Amino acid sequence: MRITLILFCFFLNLYHNNTLSISVEEELSSSNNSGYLDLLISKNTAKDTALPQLSALQLAFEGYQAMISSEIISKNAPLTIIDYSLPSTQKRLWVIAPASGEIIFHEYVSHGKNSGDLHAEKFSNAPSSFQSSLGFFVTAETYQGKHGYSLRLDGIELGINDKARERAIVVHGATYANADFIEKTGRLGRSLGCPALPTDSSTKFIDLVKEKSCLFIFANDPEYPAASKILKG
Repeated sequence: MRITLILFCFFLNLYHNNTLSISVEEELSSSNNSGYLDLLISKNTAKDTALPQLSALQLAFEGYQAMISSEIISKNAPLTIIDYSLPSTQKRLWVIAPASGEIIFHEYVSHGKNSGDLHAEKFSNAPSSFQSSLGFFVTAETYQGKHGYSLRLDGIELGINDKARERAIVVHGATYANADFIEKTGRLGRSLGCPALPTDSSTKFIDLVKEKSCLFIFANDPEYPAASKILKG
């Protein structure tokens, strides 16, 4: 499916007592998404909460709305953004509660070992590439695997990430994703392509987003924006 929704047509134009005061249904019919993003940014920067870069937010909200409109996810599902334009020494994963604009989770996340060292620079959909994939994913079921409690992901962009399940690209905890690994090596450790989280917070994240929420992975890849217009039906 092609994302035909106009950028900035997601969310809201009422604001009262520092909270968003319209329903999700009203937000989704609003044409003033830029106003919502301004509020989200101002609300969270006032709390000294770092945010993804604006282009990542814009693409994330565009795809999030398209997924709601296509009934891929529900209207109250959280939105997860991973911004791989940032180095692994920064917390570059966010979970946003869309109705309130609150950041409800912010954490470190690893990238694939063949995507780069400190920065993720190369991306792939190919099995055994050991690279991260970009784009929109739907969170799926949980399971107990070799990394403990884990979350399966289904990529919904043809040729970009639709082999995620075949590649066993999942969310899991890993000791190499902990902050002390940065202190020892100057970067996080790397996965075989999975977005790996610190061991002490991965369970919390998985329980927040499991079972049909949106996870968007962004990077400064000039080829991605055009490719991101295609969603798997």
